[in-house]
Formats: sequence, C-alpha cells, structure tokens
Amino acid sequence: MPTVEELYRNYGILADATEQVGQHKDAYQVILDGVKGGTKEKRLAAQFIPKFFKHFPELADSAINAQLDLCEDEDVSIRRQAIKELPQFATGENLPRVADILTQLLQTDDSAEFNLVNNALLSIFKMDAKGTLGGLFSQILQGEDIVRERAIKFLSTKLKTLPDEVLTKEVEELILTESKKVLEDVTGEEFVLFMKILSGLKSLQTVSGRQQLVELVAEQADLEQTFNPSDPDCVDRLLQCTRQAVPLFSKNVHSTRFVTYFCEQVLPNLSSLTTPVEGLDIQLEVLKLLAEMSSFCGDMEKLETNLRKLFDKLLNKIKVVALKITNNINVLIKDLFHIPPSYKSTVTLSWKPVQKVEIGQKRATEDTTSGSPPKKSPAGPKRDARQIYNPPSGKYSSNLGNFNYECRSDTLPVLAWPSRSLAVLLSPVQSPEPPCKKPLKIP
Repeated sequence: MPTVEELYRNYGILADATEQVGQHKDAYQVILDGVKGGTKEKRLAAQFIPKFFKHFPELADSAINAQLDLCEDEDVSIRRQAIKELPQFATGENLPRVADILTQLLQTDDSAEFNLVNNALLSIFKMDAKGTLGGLFSQILQGEDIVRERAIKFLSTKLKTLPDEVLTKEVEELILTESKKVLEDVTGEEFVLFMKILSGLKSLQTVSGRQQLVELVAEQADLEQTFNPSDPDCVDRLLQCTRQAVPLFSKNVHSTRFVTYFCEQVLPNLSSLTTPVEGLDIQLEVLKLLAEMSSFCGDMEKLETNLRKLFDKLLNKIKVVALKITNNINVLIKDLFHIPPSYKSTVTLSWKPVQKVEIGQKRATEDTTSGSPPKKSPAGPKRDARQIYNPPSGKYSSNLGNFNYECRSDTLPVLAWPSRSLAVLLSPVQSPEPPCKKPLKIP
C-alpha cells in the first residue's frame, strides 16, 4: 500500500516521461494501489488515476474499477472528487460504461454529488451522445426503480439544454427507438415524461412527426380493446393518453381515431365511469376532452349514429345545468332586492353536485347556543306603512296651508320604484311555467 510520498514520486515519473509515459506501467500501478490507502492517499489517487488513464489501455478495466471504488467511498469528499473526474475515462468503447456508472450514481441523496453526476453526464453527452444514451437507456430498462426514475427525469429536463450539433437527427431517431421500448411498460407519470421528451425533439415537430406521436399515444391508450368503464385504471389511462394527444391534433393531424373511440365506447357508458382521482367530475372531463378533439376530426364512419349518441348525452347534461343556473339567478335576485343589497346568499356552481341539507336543520347563532331564547328585534314602522307628512313651520312656510301629504305608491311612476319594477319583471312568481319547461334550442 503506497504512502503519500510514494504517490507523489510516481506521479512525477509519469509527468516527466511526456511521450514515453506508456513505458512506466509500474509507476501507474502504484497509483492504482493508492485506492487501498487512507483518506489522503485516496484523494490523491482520485486525481492521479484519470490523468494518465489514456496512456495505459491494458490497465483500463483496473483503472475504471479503482475509480468506481472511490465513487462509493464512505468519505463524501473522496466520492465527490472521484465523480468529478469520471468523464476523463469516457473515451472510445469505455464511454457507454462510464455513462452506465454515472446513471447509477444518480440515486445519491447528497445534493452536491447529484449535481456533479448531472454535470458529468452532460459533459460526456457532448462527447458522444449515442454512447451516453446507451448507458442511460440501459439503466432505464434494467436498473433499479430509483435509478430508472431519475434517469428519465434527467432526459426530460436536460435534453432541451443541449445544442443542435449534439442532438442530431440520428441521435433523435435513437431516442425515439429506445423510448418505444420503454413505453411498452411504463407508469402514468413516466408516460407523461416521455411524451415531454419526444414532443421536444425537432424531428418530431413536423406534421409526419406529430402523426407518429399520435399513433404512439393511440397504442398506449389501447384503442383496439373494448373499453371497461368500471376499471379505474382503464379510465385513467385513456384520459391521460388523450390529454397528451390533444396538443398534437391539427387540421393536418386528425383526431378521428380518438373521437370515434369516445363516441362508440365511452359515451354509452358515461354514467358508469369510475376514476381513482378524488373530486374529479369524470363525466364532465370526458365531454370536455371530446369537445377539444372534435375540431380536428376527419371523416368518420357511422357519423349520424355517433352524433345522435353525443346529442343525447349533452341534452341530459344541459337540462340539469340549466336548472341549476336558473336557481342561482333567483338566489342572486333576492339579494339584490334588499336595500342596500345584502350579498349574503350562497350559490352552488352549476357543474358541481348540490349538497343536500336535512329538513329542520338550522344555522346555529350565538343567541341559540348560549342557552337563552333569541332576542326579538325592536319594533319599528313597517316598510310599506303610510306616514302623514307635516309641513315645516316658520316664516318660509307661513303661506303654506295645512295640507296632508300622503305618500301613495300607486300614484308614483314606476321608475320611482326600481326595485319593485324589477321584482315585477324578473320575479319567478309571475311566470306561469318553470323556466326550464320549454325545450332548449341547441345551436
């Protein structure tokens, strides 16, 4: 086991050898043995091993393994130094192996180490994008869950930062090919991340590229299978995939396949849909997605039949929503009748379910909860009580007679009583029929 002095001495031999450095294999072996020493020896080895690595191809495996041991050392400062120097080993056929090692190191919980690993991966990406992708996708397909998760996130966040000369057409084709392999078995979150990765590739932002992505999403949505409305996972997968497909549709990339599936498979089972997402109005969500897609639907088979299904479902929904809206309007009008307006009523949004209140349930007040009976409001003149007007006395009113001026509402113009005229015009009591009894016209 070499000492610090021996490490420095052999480092000097290699540094002074210049072009003949490859002839001093024994000196390099001493430096490799430094990984077996103490903290100081390991720190020196972490710096010296990568410096002369390229001159000893016959010791490449031993050197990489030695550096990897340092990357897993208990001392955080040694680990960081070893990780920082790893890109120097990424030469020729060794690069995919280094990329694989760095990808595994993404599982670290130390933030400084994690940043070093990210920087190291980016640096070798610029050296050889294809080789780096080979190491990354190897771990995505076969690595542990934490490594797979962080490798996917690395691709989704870092690819867009790379220059065009790195992300060539061939590199993007490799990303698409490898991504298709991964998409054969992914979670919902992973699928969203991969769609983010693929939609960001320049080669897939053309019409033909977007069409490829739509077909990829259709395969993931499993549109060839019969829809199962009682399976929450099946429903959630369809919604997730459709949300990813919607931004891809255009006048040149049609949504016909998705719209047809919704009309034939989903709409007939609209009332029986289940979802694992708490608080989500699944029926409204389906109709909203269908509405967004319909603008880019091409020629559809069984068009009239599908339109009839859609019309029927929208008409169950419209009647309910219209009734709720009318009730909300009546509640608001009652508030406006007060002088001044009270603004105390609570309305229920038309697309949310109504909360039922039990009969006899009353809102507690301070008076009722204190154990004493509620206080009565002081007696006063009623709002519509007629009062006698007494003219003022004094020198300015001496010529006035003692006339009684009775305020009669029936002799005043209607405009003098805006709240009363509004009540006459808008009060639902004046209408002989409920507001929703007449059939609505669908534009």
